[in-house]
Amino acid sequence: MLNFLGSRLDQIVFSSWQHFSLVVQCLILASVIAVGLAALVYRNKALTSAANSVSAIGLTIPSFALIGILIGPVGFGVVPAVIVVTFFAALPILRNAVVGLGGVDASLVESARGIGMSRLRTLIRVELPMAWPVILAGIRVSAQMVMGIAAVAAYALGPGLGGLIFSGLSRLGGANSLESVVTAVIGVVILAFVLDLLLVGLGRLTIPRGIRV
Repeated sequence: MLNFLGSRLDQIVFSSWQHFSLVVQCLILASVIAVGLAALVYRNKALTSAANSVSAIGLTIPSFALIGILIGPVGFGVVPAVIVVTFFAALPILRNAVVGLGGVDASLVESARGIGMSRLRTLIRVELPMAWPVILAGIRVSAQMVMGIAAVAAYALGPGLGGLIFSGLSRLGGANSLESVVTAVIGVVILAFVLDLLLVGLGRLTIPRGIRV
C-alpha cells in the first residue's frame, strides 16, 4: 500500500482535488436551484406536496443507471457527472428548504409585511435567514450523499477518485488493484469528513447562536 501511495501520490492528490471541487461546485449549484424552487412553492400546499414527492422519488433512481442514460445525449466526461451530482444533491436540500421556509413563524412574516417590506424583501431578510439552519442541514446531508455518487460518475469518465475505483475493479486480482480501490474509498471518506467540517464552520459563521438547531 505504501509503495502504491508513493508511486502515485501526484495522481491521487490531483484526483482528490478534482473530486472535492466537483462536489462543492455541484453542491453550490444544487443549493441555488433547490432554494429557488422552494421559494416558489412553499406557500402552496399542492406544490409543496409535489416538491416533497419529487425529492423522495428522485432518491430512488439508481445513480449508476442515470449516468448510463446520460452518456447517450451528452456524451462522456464532466457534463454527465455534473448533471447527476447536482440532481441528487438538490433533492435533500429542496425538501429541507420547503420545510424550513414553511416553518417560519407567521407572526414574523406579518410583522415584516406590516412595516412595509415587500414579499421578496421579506423572503430575503426574514424567511431565508430563519430557515437557513434547516436548509444547511439539508446541504450537509447532500454533501455526504453525493461524495459517493461523484465516485460513480467515473463510469462516464467524470473527474475524481472514482477513476481509481473503476480501474482497480476492472483488473481485480491484478497488481495494485485492491490498493487502488481501497485508496480511493478512504480518500472519499476523508473528503466527506473535511467537507462536513467546513459546512459546520459555515453554520457557526452564518447562523446566529439564538436560532442554531
